[in-house]
Amino acid sequence: MWANYEIREINLDNSREVEAVRTFLADFELSFDGVVDYTVAFYQNDQIIATGSLAGEILRNIAVSPKLQGEGLTANVVSHLIQQAGQRGIYHYFIFTKPSAAAMFLALGFKEIARAEPHVVLLESGMGSIESYCREIAKKAEVLPAGPRAALVVNCNPFTLGHKAVITRAAEENQAVIVFVVSEDKSLFPFSVRLRLVEEGLADLKNVLVVPAGKYLVSSATFPGYFTKGAATVAAQTRLDATVFARHIAPALNITKRYVGDEPYCATTNCYNEALAEILPEFGISLAVMPRITSSGQAISASRVRELIRQEQWDSLKELVPETTYQYIISPEAKPIIDKIKSSFSRH
Repeated sequence: MWANYEIREINLDNSREVEAVRTFLADFELSFDGVVDYTVAFYQNDQIIATGSLAGEILRNIAVSPKLQGEGLTANVVSHLIQQAGQRGIYHYFIFTKPSAAAMFLALGFKEIARAEPHVVLLESGMGSIESYCREIAKKAEVLPAGPRAALVVNCNPFTLGHKAVITRAAEENQAVIVFVVSEDKSLFPFSVRLRLVEEGLADLKNVLVVPAGKYLVSSATFPGYFTKGAATVAAQTRLDATVFARHIAPALNITKRYVGDEPYCATTNCYNEALAEILPEFGISLAVMPRITSSGQAISASRVRELIRQEQWDSLKELVPETTYQYIISPEAKPIIDKIKSSFSRH
């Protein structure tokens, strides 16, 4: 029925073309926010019969007209998107889909990573896997003492004395600790800088290993809700991210405890902590929620540090961060980042 069709790349700067895709997706309860690199639509008689988008490694917004479902058109959309990804040097792919549609993508060679019923399933395919990621981190963790380990997942935008206090407590209470630094480069402090500041700030803790979080923890693949708001989206994807950690990463690395700081400011992070508290115990992993340490009667936070940078209150800022972080912030190397912070009010 769909043999006679035309494939068109959607001009994401053309409001008429974008609105046509958005209208088509609305019938599938899918939104189209335009935060994608590429969108294709299959047309028949000048009407959209299928569409799909590419956002980095994520294949998203894949939908086929109900009257043509089961005819193999979904496979054509996915194949087209994978071809486009390859032209961009991308050979590993994720798909978010509803649980009811997961079998369709499993039949196309995708593998399920985790699901958060009744909302979403995360699948992957291509070169790379959650198993290979776990093996890579496990190899790095061989330097740590044997036995059960604790873990933290941190963004550290930038690394503060609050972060250090929680990690130090974990290091005192456990034989070894793995600190995963969020790799997604959507924060004002770039990932390379955040990773470096965490490593430098924790250099005195010999039973702590700092590693990149990679694609499977608080990333656009597992947790886009951390970077884009929306209550229902955040609730579903915080549970998905927590499940990925509990089902795959924790057992592979012998992690039996996760530490977080309490969250009085960021609703998304607070929702994440609630998801961890719900899901981790189901997998035999305990959660420790540590109270924030304070300075001048206020909880220390990275957002407060960034606000003090905007106000150029360097003496007050110095009380909130390790010396290594402070020296970086006042260095000439940090000037482009400082200028960006002063002109931005991003929550990350």
